[in-house]
Amino acid sequence: MTTTVVLAGLLAGTVQAQTPAPIVLYSAIGYAQKVVDAFTKKTGIPVKVVDLSTGPLVAKVQAEKQNPQWNLVWFDGAEAMRDLANQGLLSKGWEPRVAWNALSRQVRPLDKAYVPAGVSLAGVFLVNTKLVPEAKTPQSWQDLMKPEWKGLVGMPNPAVSGPTYPLVAGVMAANGGVVAGKSIFTALKAQGLQVFDTGGPLVKQLYAGAISVAATQSTRGVAGLVNKEAVRIVYPKGVALLPSDFGLSAKSSPEVLAETKKFIEFFLSPEGQKVALESGDSDGYYYPLIEGVSANALATPIEKVPYTRVDPQVWGPREAEINTWFANTIAR
Repeated sequence: MTTTVVLAGLLAGTVQAQTPAPIVLYSAIGYAQKVVDAFTKKTGIPVKVVDLSTGPLVAKVQAEKQNPQWNLVWFDGAEAMRDLANQGLLSKGWEPRVAWNALSRQVRPLDKAYVPAGVSLAGVFLVNTKLVPEAKTPQSWQDLMKPEWKGLVGMPNPAVSGPTYPLVAGVMAANGGVVAGKSIFTALKAQGLQVFDTGGPLVKQLYAGAISVAATQSTRGVAGLVNKEAVRIVYPKGVALLPSDFGLSAKSSPEVLAETKKFIEFFLSPEGQKVALESGDSDGYYYPLIEGVSANALATPIEKVPYTRVDPQVWGPREAEINTWFANTIAR
């Protein structure tokens, strides 16, 4: 073997060692690709995004339990993330050193099993102001059971839409528990509740006038205000604090795990927050968890919202059973 060949082989090995391994990100966050593009441009670390709704995303993670094909998951709903952590699928014990604000204390897990990215609210009412005068605006889930709302109320399916299980759990937690909560949704079904797979089709039907009230995520309402839609946001009893979270795979190599941590740190930096908050995607209208970073001016200040904090340790293990019940009983 010549000296030239040996040197070429050594140089090739050096280049290969210096090339960052790609991160595989399973995401249900609408603006994720824009954050990824900014991160890769800054660091040179490639990221492959697999974009799914939360229900199918979590199902895919579960199906790959023995052989994970992902390094990082990112979706709304600490309940599902806590369940993944309890199964040993997440790398625990790390939290980025960032300028966390006071709101972050509500959603940062003590065991550092996952990392919160932002917060929205699950279970707000979006009301079509062209169809509903302000004086007639429903203020509670019980109001929606009145005959005047028959067939005019919609919500997403928690078995598909990640932000909707926290909505259901929040209603149950604030109204006496699982049995009492099930009675609320059963009564609404009898009233002609319309169930959509996700929030996107739901709000389209709201603005088209097919329904008058949509129970959904607060970011959808802020997006409606930004886009000058005829919408009013109502915060009924049971509105739940809804964090979006990052989960790091327990089976990533040390090199890739270090890269995923860099990605999270980038997102939680002022630079990463700017990309997300100015993305124009409805998911970007969240409440930031970083000091000095503000939510969109059209979002109701969160300190003015009487929200419920749903304990993921309590409600995470119940998610599969409740989602199955909802799909088989309410969504049909």
